[in-house]
Amino acid sequence: MKDTYTRDRLLNFGLLLVLAVLIHAVYTFHVRPVAAGWQARQQASQAANAAYKPQRSVWVILKDPEQEVAIILGLWAFGLAGLKVRQLGRHRRQLDAGLLKVPEGYRILPGDVREYSHRLDALAVEERNLIPARTIKRALKRFGETANVQDAATSVHDYCESEASRLDSELSLIRFCVWAIPAVGFVGTVRGIGEALAGAQMALRGDTGPVTSGLGVAFNSTFVALIISIILMYVVHELQLRQERLVLDTEQHVDDAVISNLQSR
Repeated sequence: MKDTYTRDRLLNFGLLLVLAVLIHAVYTFHVRPVAAGWQARQQASQAANAAYKPQRSVWVILKDPEQEVAIILGLWAFGLAGLKVRQLGRHRRQLDAGLLKVPEGYRILPGDVREYSHRLDALAVEERNLIPARTIKRALKRFGETANVQDAATSVHDYCESEASRLDSELSLIRFCVWAIPAVGFVGTVRGIGEALAGAQMALRGDTGPVTSGLGVAFNSTFVALIISIILMYVVHELQLRQERLVLDTEQHVDDAVISNLQSR
């Protein structure tokens, strides 16, 4: 388990590092130059025609560092969610395929537990570590130890509850991003308002550029952060729903395919 935890953390933070490098490169070589050029053209058009109304550009909305950080965290969270969906898909495929093919009318006695356990042990390591296989193995092990069907059923229920808690805890990094992205947007809001207040004296002299620029930073960072966090919250709820259905379906499958076929004597 320790090796799995270390591998998962290296994978997760390696993904964050790759995304940070790629997004920063995109910002450096495309987003900020395009935004600067757009703003220069808008200022030239406004200087040439006092009645000209400046237009908005998505590049200007995205150009600030707070938006860059929010996008990096958002893409990281989406990447983690994608890895999670892929993992849940493996569990679901094993569950749908079924592991123990117990003939109709056949009953599994305590003496048969070893034979069925060997079938599970013959699976590949990756397959043995999936939730359906581990749950069935737990049911057979408990039945072999106690020869009590009720004990096996209780063990399955308790094990599924612990698996549900474990799956939920694995969403911690995604939940962190859901919290951190609006916080980053708020940092941009505070910075933008600070810049606007710092330019108040210039606004009194007729130059409103620093004030409008600062307010733009404040509103744009909040806008981008909230949009990303709303989408990410939906993704988190979908992941939770898939996990809960997987655990419930696993418990139901083991009850129907294994527990109902156990016989103590």
